[in-house]
Amino acid sequence: MDESSLHVVGLTGPNAAGKGEVAAYLASRGFAVHSLSDIVREQARAAGLPVSRENLIEIGRRLRRERGPGVLAEMLLPRLAGRTVVDSIRHPAEVEVFRRLPCFHLLGVDADVRVRFERARARGRAGDAADLDGFRAQEALENRPAEDSQQLAATLALADAVVRNDGTIDALIAAVRRVLAGWEIPLSSG
Repeated sequence: MDESSLHVVGLTGPNAAGKGEVAAYLASRGFAVHSLSDIVREQARAAGLPVSRENLIEIGRRLRRERGPGVLAEMLLPRLAGRTVVDSIRHPAEVEVFRRLPCFHLLGVDADVRVRFERARARGRAGDAADLDGFRAQEALENRPAEDSQQLAATLALADAVVRNDGTIDALIAAVRRVLAGWEIPLSSG
């Protein structure tokens, strides 16, 4: 990894807030895209397990218990180069790992829980809650303060900037562009 040309924008935020939309936008502007969730998916496939939400959460917890809470970020570091976006940062220890890089910014993406629930329902991923109360309960489980758990709220609190995504994709992208301009991160045309 050549750290002199490395510029990493990390993405964090709750389920269905719009992190994937931000990652797709940055990809269209020349950023390489990586996800900490991809590391967990690779581990599930290597173990011959179905790539379900439940399995991914349990594999992530096991990796954190066995190798420390920043393990997913440590496993991803050798893959990073140039202008890169890292999606699915879910634990403060992962932020600590990335903060060791010479040029790292953490961007939070957030939206009202009702908006996020409707988005989750619309995309229809296996394992997503069927009702708003179940959605909130899943989030509570994912925000336990245990070292091996996801800690999305605590991670979002570490963001260098947070953009709201309660409206349109165009409004989200405009907010992201403003944040990146403030960080002096150039966007290639695409």
